[in-house]
Amino acid sequence: MFRLATFNVENLDLGPRADPPLSERITVLRPQLQRLRADILCLQEVNAQKTASKAPRVLAALDQLLEGTAYADMERAVTHLAGRDSPADKHNLVVISRFPIEEAVQLRHDLVAAPSYRLATGGDGAVGSVEWDRPAQRVVVRLPGGQLLHVFNLHLRAPIAAHIEGQKTEPFTWKTVGGWAEGYFVSSMKRSGQALEVRLDLDRLFDADAEALIAVCGDLNATENEVPLRILLGEEEDTGNGALAGRALIAVEKSIPTDQRYSVIHHGRRQLLDHMLVSRALMGWYVDAELHNEDLGDELVAYRDVHHPPDSYHAPLVARFEAPE
Repeated sequence: MFRLATFNVENLDLGPRADPPLSERITVLRPQLQRLRADILCLQEVNAQKTASKAPRVLAALDQLLEGTAYADMERAVTHLAGRDSPADKHNLVVISRFPIEEAVQLRHDLVAAPSYRLATGGDGAVGSVEWDRPAQRVVVRLPGGQLLHVFNLHLRAPIAAHIEGQKTEPFTWKTVGGWAEGYFVSSMKRSGQALEVRLDLDRLFDADAEALIAVCGDLNATENEVPLRILLGEEEDTGNGALAGRALIAVEKSIPTDQRYSVIHHGRRQLLDHMLVSRALMGWYVDAELHNEDLGDELVAYRDVHHPPDSYHAPLVARFEAPE
């Protein structure tokens, strides 16, 4: 049996001047990680810190968070800057595993080229590339029984309008509705494009092994009926082809009671943005899932009313799997 979890820890950490300080965040986040008791843990929004002016960034904040926990001695895979071995300054993806990590890759325009797009409202109609904000991560874990588990760790673009040249009066104030609308459209292209690239990689795995054990985890910034989720799930109702049913993924969180099925609260609305989608073969191992949202605050209310909140406003999701007899 193993436990697989995903958790967006939200900007861990912003450095020595971070407010709240890392120590306060650790007081809140460490018990959440310990409660998960995960054998494989997917983390999003892990920032990297400078230890010296010209030294590459390291995950010093994560090391402090994990200190004294079972995760501290586990294997780790981290996304990195293109062409470098060091992580990015913000929003890295990390997979921590009790079991051996056989392979770790990242995908960012490896299977899908950045679309070309001509702006309609800004930049004098210039043609530019719509690039993904960050890579997708895939690791291959060797389970105790010798089976290979393919784990995707994702953080898709948030549904916030992308920058459009000349269409803002202030950082959060748009000059025109059309400019905002185009920014929102470009943001949607990024999020759906990321999902498409992962789906194409999924199909490559299914080409090699129709019975592959696969899990797609992370903050997908989308609910079940939105485009990115439909692309990743690949359900036969969408493809119209029963012969492709074996390539569809299944959302394990569907087994959680509806009134508990949320990972974010935004202005009073409960939404499930953090997901775990598994192949049919891995679904045969599935036991149950939990969303640890009992203490989840409303992210919009908290940022307005709470002085320097140390929490993450995403709930962790954890699922148990056991090899069938």
